[in-house]
Amino acid sequence: MAQGKILVVDDEHFITWSLKQYLEKEGYEVYTAGSGEEAIEICNAEVPDIVLLDVHLPGMSGLESLDMIRKANRDACVVIITAHGDIETAVSAMKLGAYDFVEKPFELDRISVLIRKARETLTLRREVSYLRQEQLDRYSFSNIIGQSRAMREVVSLVRKVAESNANTILLQGESGTGKNLIARVIHYNSPRASEHFVEVTCTAIPETLIESELFGYEKGAFTGATSSKKGLFELANGGTIYLDEIGDARPSTQAKLLRVIEDMKFKRVGGLKDVSVDVRVIAATNKNLESAVKDGSFRADLYYRLRVIPIHIPSLRERKEDIVPLALYYVSQYNKKFKKALKDISPEARDILSDYPWHGNARELKNVIERICILEDTDIIYPEHIPSELVDYVGAAKSPDSPLSLPSGGVSLKTVEKDLIVQALQAVNGNQTRAAKLLGISRDSLRYKMHKIGLL
Repeated sequence: MAQGKILVVDDEHFITWSLKQYLEKEGYEVYTAGSGEEAIEICNAEVPDIVLLDVHLPGMSGLESLDMIRKANRDACVVIITAHGDIETAVSAMKLGAYDFVEKPFELDRISVLIRKARETLTLRREVSYLRQEQLDRYSFSNIIGQSRAMREVVSLVRKVAESNANTILLQGESGTGKNLIARVIHYNSPRASEHFVEVTCTAIPETLIESELFGYEKGAFTGATSSKKGLFELANGGTIYLDEIGDARPSTQAKLLRVIEDMKFKRVGGLKDVSVDVRVIAATNKNLESAVKDGSFRADLYYRLRVIPIHIPSLRERKEDIVPLALYYVSQYNKKFKKALKDISPEARDILSDYPWHGNARELKNVIERICILEDTDIIYPEHIPSELVDYVGAAKSPDSPLSLPSGGVSLKTVEKDLIVQALQAVNGNQTRAAKLLGISRDSLRYKMHKIGLL
């Protein structure tokens, strides 16, 4: 199998012939062209990885050909072949996107080294392109699951914000509602998508290190600073910095963040010059910052600076119609991960999932679905596959306040429980799953009780 495709473009037949002979022995698939027009046709048909392009061609010039080749195949590495001393043309070619240049006359070994380096560069470009596309797919708007009106409004707002030049965004919502996902969707669907997304958990950095971590430091700024280091804001330059748990940031951290968010400039620790950055700041919190401002635990000036565009993400219990679609989405994800074949969720199981309050929101639901996918071998999720604590919670919440009247002489609780279990089993012809549902407990709990009272 060829190591890659190479196109040699030169109007001197001896050069194209000799390079073709040499490179084919090196294991490459080689095409040749004597003009820019012919080169472009070959580029469109064969999509070469590397192009060796002479700048002095009949008809269309080498620089014009370079521009057309780059438009036809932006990933291709173009090595310019130029006359000895024609550095000005080579520099112009580099500005147009050429990978490198070589002067005539050249050694074939020099060409071999250039091609090897170009292949390494091409491999890195393709890996970066693949990873970038993977991120775009992972954080596309289609991955925000929600058909409720509340979530449709959130998605609409997120779409507008992502496309805008807004530099400060505040995400608010309970823990587990998907603030991290929303932040990444904003970044990867914005003009800043090709730059860094830097996540900072405000409570995870010790107070003594916060300044050097956020803003970097100069060599010799303190013991151990043997070289200069860029901070997280500088690393995020051109992209997005995500400040998670901003509501729990210490007062000293809040003060430092305020200045950089307002001015987009700072000094490294031990530095004298201001470092300017262009960063989109997305802050997130599960706290009520307005209340925190009133009780003095959060700076009012920072709060108002952050909430230029506030986005509230509703809890899962506020949008019950999103629970089942979200659960099915997680099922599809874990089917791929664990090589399972779950197809659906039964109506009874859907009712349980919809009636549970999900205090941990989408994160808790995701964990429950992951647990089911790992432990159960089934194609449909039934109530008996749902963790018993969820089933029992929902059953208890639906039970009437006083289902039975206590006789004046008292009664044995064990006798009542046994009688109710027997009645439930008789009512559904011995179907344990349906009997458990009548009693508001899980099938596992029912079987445990049946074994305890001697019915199994």
